[in-house]
Amino acid sequence: MWMRGGTSKGGYFLKHDLPADDAERDAFLLRIMGSPDARQIDGMGGADPLTSKVAVVSASQRDGVDVDYLFLQVFVDQAIVSSTQNCGNILAGVGPFAIERGLVQARDGETPVTIFMENTSQTAVALVQTPGGTVSYVGEARIDGVPGAHAPVPIEFRDTAGSSCGALLPTGNATDLINGVACTLIDNGMPCIVMSAASVGATGYETREELDAASELKARIEAIRLVAGPLMNLGDVREKSVPKIMLVAPPRAGGAVSVRSFIPHRAHASIGVLGAVTVASACLLEGSPAAAVAQVAPGARKTLSIEHPTGEMTCVVETDKAGQITSAALLRTARKLMDGEVFA
Repeated sequence: MWMRGGTSKGGYFLKHDLPADDAERDAFLLRIMGSPDARQIDGMGGADPLTSKVAVVSASQRDGVDVDYLFLQVFVDQAIVSSTQNCGNILAGVGPFAIERGLVQARDGETPVTIFMENTSQTAVALVQTPGGTVSYVGEARIDGVPGAHAPVPIEFRDTAGSSCGALLPTGNATDLINGVACTLIDNGMPCIVMSAASVGATGYETREELDAASELKARIEAIRLVAGPLMNLGDVREKSVPKIMLVAPPRAGGAVSVRSFIPHRAHASIGVLGAVTVASACLLEGSPAAAVAQVAPGARKTLSIEHPTGEMTCVVETDKAGQITSAALLRTARKLMDGEVFA
């Protein structure tokens, strides 16, 4: 099934429909996406990392969990299939897909789908609209980066801190100095390096096209990323899609912070779901580059609007009395685009 999930798009497969051997599976996915090729002309990929993604879904044997979800990023111009990160946008389509494929019995009205994210060994709960026991993609929910309105898919993330790095702050510091730049190395569902845009010669308000053309900027932040990888317990990240780079600046449109994201070698058209959750978390760290530019209201329950090149993404973050993050949730939408056979 081909679906749009959040601001991404890709193929959703039942696990048993793919080769059991990882190498054979990856070769198949490269073929169906048309990689490696900048245009992906010989496959289903859309010549963009955001449209070259895969969800592998299966019924779960875990207590209290409905389905297991493995996310795979199929590189566009390299023969690489990566499982080193999660994807909260593609996650938005997993609940509807699981119901459509009969892995979860639909209720009348709304159906919660509890999803174990295999990449990071954490759990999320997606609430899918199912009037009359059938998945509906029609509704009035709007998210920036996607035209029109669709059925809402609210997602609550549980226990995402240290998803890939072992801790929210793998170095134990709110700020680390790398190549003379103050950075927050943080992982609340997505390993990210958060730094002030001004500290690397950017404004934090550039368009995606301006950022992709900024070769000196990209070289500088990539050098920082290569140093940060081992510090974040990720090893050599030269050929990995994590950590992501997040350039932050004061908000311009009434939000909490403005962000320009790299994923990691191309600028993101918006921002990834778990990247937004991680940046929102960084905004709450006293002394961090994000906290220095963010505007955050007081209170245990904080609504942070993360501004990005095509709009904003709102995160609702709850903290305990000690200021530790206890839960994070946000709104996504999804739409079924095609159901059929794809050929390798």
